[in-house]
Amino acid sequence: MSTSAGKPIASRLSLPTGAWLVVGLLWLAGGSNYLTRTMLTTMRGSIMEEIPMTEAQFGLLTSGFLWIYALASPLGGYLADRFSRHLVIIGSIFAWSLITWITAYVKSFEQFVVLRTLLGLSQAFYIPASVALIIDYHRGPTRALATGIHSTGMILGSTIGGLAGWLAETHSWSYAYTIIGLPNLALGVLLCFLLRESPREHLDASAGVPKPEKISFSEALRSLSKTGAFYLLICSWCLQGAISWIIIGWMPTHMREQFGLGQGSAGFSALGYVFGAQMIGLIVGGIWSDRWSLTQPRARLILPTIALMLAAPAFWLMGWSHQMAFTVLSLIMWGLAAGFLGANMMPIICLIVDARYRATALGVLNCFTAISGGLSVYGVGALRDAKIGIGPILTFAGFGVFLCGVFLWLVNVALTKSARAKSLG
Repeated sequence: MSTSAGKPIASRLSLPTGAWLVVGLLWLAGGSNYLTRTMLTTMRGSIMEEIPMTEAQFGLLTSGFLWIYALASPLGGYLADRFSRHLVIIGSIFAWSLITWITAYVKSFEQFVVLRTLLGLSQAFYIPASVALIIDYHRGPTRALATGIHSTGMILGSTIGGLAGWLAETHSWSYAYTIIGLPNLALGVLLCFLLRESPREHLDASAGVPKPEKISFSEALRSLSKTGAFYLLICSWCLQGAISWIIIGWMPTHMREQFGLGQGSAGFSALGYVFGAQMIGLIVGGIWSDRWSLTQPRARLILPTIALMLAAPAFWLMGWSHQMAFTVLSLIMWGLAAGFLGANMMPIICLIVDARYRATALGVLNCFTAISGGLSVYGVGALRDAKIGIGPILTFAGFGVFLCGVFLWLVNVALTKSARAKSLG
């Protein structure tokens, strides 16, 4: 349990110097992280024209990334807890930027697979360290907003991934990797000069910036395994990841088949509504949660739970009716709910996890999210092979959205019972 839970809110109102500068710098880094991981999918045609590979092999380039990303995420979180977070971040961005640049010189499928898995390994260290560093700087009533703003950078990075497709069409796919990889190296240099560590919340900051405590990976996992609410959070986050990947992977197909849209229009409509609403949810949900948490300690949990419960019926309406308005409504509602949850995820972790292991906890959650997301995309493909339409699948996904909210509410119930037991003890 976070050691800050008993501190008066007033003692956590003042922010360390550079708190918002860190958010701005990591906003750029987060955008780079998602741009470099998603740009591959926008250049499929150009890459397959030059490097012979099957469709399954091209899919393996993303699967390999996700698998190694999932496996390495808990370790990445532990390193951020064990060592200086800003050094982990800088090392990560230099690694993925260099890998992106080297990818421009790939000549075979085998080389591509190796570099994509290395990209997954390098990027697995970024998110746990960056979000944990933001949390170190932002305590109390700016915590959710700061993490929400950081997440908008990652969404924007995913959105502008289409830039790589345009560069591949007008020049070449290798040119796209070069022109995107080199500026990212420059961003790494900028972070070397401007990004600094903050005193961690569970340590005495009176002597400056103390060194992180020497902790072991097994000790961190043991601590997390003893926290019942963390298991519920894993269940909620797995469902969130599964629903998100179903929408990203299959909603454009649904809109193309259901409403006769072109490939470009379907993709833009499906993901544009989701990402646009999610960015709004990250900011609004962050501000709302921060303000409400001043009077309601469980606001971080209650607000995204309500948003998820309201989003579930929109999915059921979409499956029941073939009107495009209900499809758009479900995309917007899910985007808002995902934004509310994304802005509050690390603040929720702070409520239930020992402050020493926050980055490790986020790494574990990222691991399960990547696994569940990959399984859900594959599962929908298998159901389509069985001649089951996307409409019924998305209707069933509405139950997943509802359960996501249920598990999140159970986290709130568990925390309430724990607090009550301590007060009685």
